[in-house]
Amino acid sequence: MLFTFKSAATANLIMHEQSGKEILALLGKNPDDQRGIITVDQMAEAVNTLQVAALADKARPRETNADENGNNDRPKVSLAQRAAPFIQMLEQAKKGDEPVTWGV
Repeated sequence: MLFTFKSAATANLIMHEQSGKEILALLGKNPDDQRGIITVDQMAEAVNTLQVAALADKARPRETNADENGNNDRPKVSLAQRAAPFIQMLEQAKKGDEPVTWGV
């Protein structure tokens, strides 16, 4: 499943289910809800929450993914990398005074 986050102030943002659910859970939203909204009033706190979580994630030791030969030299995609486009979307939506929705 994919999450498609939408706002009239920016282009759509598509995330894989696992990443979308992680982001929503960090924001205090139910990740199992089929649709939802982040209001303009909630955006500043949401951006701050994601930035703090991304910094904490950067402080943890890096895990790696094994490639097809079993080599563990490819680092996993960090929360900071996955959250960056969402943070950008929230900042642009706030400037445009538009909510961010999913599942609608």
